[in-house]
Amino acid sequence: MSTRQLHFAEFVALVALMFAIIAIGVDAMLPAFPEIALDFGLDDVNRAQLVITAFILGNGGGQMVMGPLSDSLGRKPVIYAGILIYIIACALAVYADSFELLLMARFVQGFGASAPRAVTMAMIRDQYDGRRMAQVMSLAMTLFVLVPAIAPLMGQAVMLRFGWRSIFVAFMLFAFIGLMWLALRQPETHPQERRQRLNPRRYLSALREVLTSKVVVTYMVAMSCGYGALFGYLSSAQQIYVDVFNAGTDFPVYFAAIAVLSGSAGILNARLVVRYGMRRLATLAFLTMLLLTLAYFLLLRNFELSGTLQFRLFLGWSLVAFMTPGLTFGNLNALAMEPMGHVAGMAAAVIGAVSTVLGVVIAIPIGQAFDGTIQPLLIGFAINMLVALGLMLSNPKARPAPASAG
Repeated sequence: MSTRQLHFAEFVALVALMFAIIAIGVDAMLPAFPEIALDFGLDDVNRAQLVITAFILGNGGGQMVMGPLSDSLGRKPVIYAGILIYIIACALAVYADSFELLLMARFVQGFGASAPRAVTMAMIRDQYDGRRMAQVMSLAMTLFVLVPAIAPLMGQAVMLRFGWRSIFVAFMLFAFIGLMWLALRQPETHPQERRQRLNPRRYLSALREVLTSKVVVTYMVAMSCGYGALFGYLSSAQQIYVDVFNAGTDFPVYFAAIAVLSGSAGILNARLVVRYGMRRLATLAFLTMLLLTLAYFLLLRNFELSGTLQFRLFLGWSLVAFMTPGLTFGNLNALAMEPMGHVAGMAAAVIGAVSTVLGVVIAIPIGQAFDGTIQPLLIGFAINMLVALGLMLSNPKARPAPASAG
């Protein structure tokens, strides 16, 4: 077990893998929607989207537990516990004999996966701040997108060979790799002398501090809008590609190509953020996505386009939609965490939980509104980008706090 701080590049790679446990838990399930609906006799395929919703809700709620626990118990023990919960819940999903039990297992999976999500954010804040923290996040996101890129392909390949339930076995193996890497290579970033004893008064005090900070709330809600748009896309993606554009089993290939190409946004952000700043880049990204979505919507409403041209336009729009998180999420996380170094675990938990749960709340009506066209998705995107842009232009500022109490 290492006691020396990881080299920057290896730490970024480990962060990306921790985040990817969540990404693979979402995206690898997308090709399985029709099989899940058929296996459980669901009367509406849209209901299969709930396997994504349940996971993300569990993930959001779990962060409120895992983050504060890591302030008291240390970062690594809490991540260990979360990954073990995730693995056990995956095993439960393999044998789920009802859709309700599957949803429960997915919720618990999300709860377990919340530890690598929230606590890894606190680990980053323990070691970095400001634009350097944003750089870590941007580079991690660049590696992170490779997992969503291959996840649907992996899910489809495993499903076609062994059945959709075997996807959960793949989840277990992936999580175990992350667990071993963390255990053997990453030193604890929150030592005993900096830990705070867990008690309700301190918990509520830290929670109040985070939720009453205009800086945190502004960037957290802006990030929620970004998540809402992205989750809405993920919920609808399989049906749009297959039912609207007749992509069939090529859906994961298109999805992978878009995800890989969108990885350039993280590299671009990492290069530009030190020079131009986090807020400016995120604001420009939201504005660009809003204008592009409005233009695309008006084009579809006012012109008769061939099916081939419509699909090409959708792929181009999707590429920009997937690039937007690379230019916003890392920056928004860093902006929100900047004044919260002294309560990094709680701050990471609240920011992650609220942005995730609110993102799901926003995404559910977008996904359930699927009507055989892409218009509900475009409308949802436009509204979310407009709100996020307004929040960014409100320009909250705060002096950064030291990371001394983590």
